Parts: sequence; structure tokens; C-alpha cells
Amino acid sequence: MKNILKNLGPNIAIIGTQWGDEGKGKLVDAISQNFDIICRSTGGANAGHTIVTDGKKFIFHLLPSGLLHEKTIGVIGNGTVVNISDVVEEIEALEKLGLEIIPRVKLSLKAHLLFDYHKKIDAELERRKGSKKLGTTHRGIGPAYEDKIARIGIRVEDLLDKELLKEKIKNNCDFHSETLGIECNADEEFENIIKFQEKIKPILYDTQKFLNDSIAQNKKILFEGAQAHHLDIDHGTYPFVTSSSVCAGGIATGLGIAPKKISGIIGIAKAYTTRVGEGPFPSELDNERGENIRKIGVEYGATTGRPRRCGWFDAVVVKNAVEQNGIDTINLTKLDVLTGQTEIKIATKYMLNHKEIFTVPTTRKANEKLNIEYEACPGWTEDISKVRKFEDLPVNAQNYIKKIEQLIGIPVEVIGVGMDREDLIFR
Repeated sequence: MKNILKNLGPNIAIIGTQWGDEGKGKLVDAISQNFDIICRSTGGANAGHTIVTDGKKFIFHLLPSGLLHEKTIGVIGNGTVVNISDVVEEIEALEKLGLEIIPRVKLSLKAHLLFDYHKKIDAELERRKGSKKLGTTHRGIGPAYEDKIARIGIRVEDLLDKELLKEKIKNNCDFHSETLGIECNADEEFENIIKFQEKIKPILYDTQKFLNDSIAQNKKILFEGAQAHHLDIDHGTYPFVTSSSVCAGGIATGLGIAPKKISGIIGIAKAYTTRVGEGPFPSELDNERGENIRKIGVEYGATTGRPRRCGWFDAVVVKNAVEQNGIDTINLTKLDVLTGQTEIKIATKYMLNHKEIFTVPTTRKANEKLNIEYEACPGWTEDISKVRKFEDLPVNAQNYIKKIEQLIGIPVEVIGVGMDREDLIFR
């Protein structure tokens, strides 16, 4: 692994290439001991990274999952939206497991706060959409970003001025109650957040200054992605996307660092494809085989518990993410889940109206007309969970990976073969 990291440079980003849930947290955990700082740049607590180590399961939502290593510092950047009660709850849960968290977390003063009224707005907007709902997590992420863009958002720094905070909460509650008719109690919102003020004060920080100073001091930084490229607000399958820029470009804006400071990018791709919620999914297996993959892979959301839709590996989707993010290498996760499949397919080409297209169509009619070309690969039955060298994998598993490399144009250098942090093959 050290050779891979050396080739990528000191400041590495990890980005999901599909629709999230690829297993980014596991790789972050496996390599974060090689870094001084782990950063989250976008998104909110709707992201969930699950780490399994020594039989213990750790679920991270907003805190960087690299905090499992006792010497790392975790940064939550200005591009995130933060529910303070969730952050405190997450910190306390990890502290109960014996981890010292508070001294090692730095939360940007410029991050935006998420309130209970954002969750109510989320649920109400979904209700009004009826059959055309987006399938959000109802965690209030989208409405919090809407307030930010509308320039009525409330930032973490406002926690330091009680009078201003109370005034801003009242103004927003009045506005949203009037426009959407939701029940919004400004006094309750204020009391619910201000009680965490003293607990949260020690982690409030000018994270942009901290990160740029750290880069100047040659500290090693890992940028931990949330969600995935095809959920990006601009480049994903709009409108079935998240509300922030989760692609490589979002790292720079979400943390306040120069793009050229990112020295290398690792893409995470599941050995098959999954998606939570609504939206187009060209290679979906809406049948018994898809259900079988879901059961074996335990494909349920870490944050919501929602069942994930499952399908074959889609090389068009992953190659698109590789090209737009400048990804250098791939970590292919959950290869073991495909053990026992007699035949494994890979989506290799999209044809629409007899013309090849290179991204997932975002309109319903186009998806209905989309023709997908597949390449079939023979499967394997051998247990691969204890394999630690690529050459020891079954030949058919090796060939499957080689075919993926050929289709996406970059090497697969890390392979996941089980749930535990040690279940990885480094080529």
C-alpha cells in the first residue's frame, strides 16, 4: 500500500465513482494511519461510513472515519451542513467506545447549521411531490443548502453570538412557516441548539487557515469523500442527486484549499453497483438475482437502513467518474459478494437512438429507450475472503478485474474481499 500512496503524493482524495455506499470508509480507515489530517468537505449526516474492526462496528455520519486512528486530526469543512446535536451525539458515542475525540476534531466556523425545521421542510417537500418524490433521507440536507444559497443560512460562527443566533432562527422560522405552512417553533429551535454551545466550542476553528498552514508544513492530508460522483449536484443523475459538489472540485471549495494541492485521487467502486432511493439505474437487477446480491452484500443504508437497489458493474458510470475527477487508481470493494455467481455481467456501452452516449440519461423517456450492451464473464465458487495476493485469487476473479481495468482505463490496485479492515488485497 505504501508504494501506491507514494505514487499519489502527500495529499490524497478518496471519491466514490457510483451512487455512494461503495465502502469508502473502509479504505479511509485502512490508510489513514499514514496521514496527519482527515477531512470532510461536503454533505451532512446523511452520509454513513461503516468500519468493522476486531468484530466491532463503528458508524460515522459527519465525523471523518479516519478518527479511529488515535493520532489523526479530523476536519469538518466549510462546505458541509451540520446538525450540532448529531455531531455531539456522534462524538459521545465514539468516546464511550474509548476514543478521545474532542481534542482531535476541528469544525469550520463557516459550515452551515442544520435545524429541525430543515427536516420538516424536507418531509413536506417530498410529500408535495407525491409520486415524483426524489427519495431523500428526510435529514434536512437539501433545505439547509437551499438556505445557504438563498443567503439566509445560519453558520457555525453564529453560535458565538447568542442574540444574533436567536434573531436569525426566528427570522427563518417565520419565513418558512409562512411560505410552507410548517409548524416551526423558534424558541425550541434556539434552546435545542444553544445547550450544545459549550460542548461544541472547543472544536470550532478557522479550518481554512489550519489546512493551508498544515500543507505548508508538509503535513499529509486525506480528503474523505461523501456520497459519490453520480450524486453530485452538477454532474450526477439530476434531480436524483445530493445537494452539494461531491466531485473532486468540491474538495477545494468545501475546504478552502487550492485544487493543485490535491496530489492524487483514489476512486472507490463496488464490484457490482448499488443505489439508494429514486433515480435512473441502467444496470439494475430488479429480480431474484438482484435480491440475492442484496442479501449476501448486506446492502442496507448505514444511516437510513433503506434497502439498496442492486445491479451489475457499470463501466460507463465508473469511466465517466474517472474522467471527470481525474482519478488515478481504483479500490474495487466487495468482490467476495459475487462469489457463487455462475456468470457476472458488466455494462460496457449505452446506445440511445442508435448512437453511443457516455453518461447516464437523466430524463425518463431517454432511460426507457436506452439500450445497454453487456459483456459476460465466468464466475467463481472459491472462498476469497482470506486471499491477500492478487495472484491467489481464482483465475476468473482475476480476469474479471482485468476486464474492468480495460474498460475504465486505469488500474485496480486495491481489492476488498471481506467486511473487516484487514480484508484487502494491495497490488
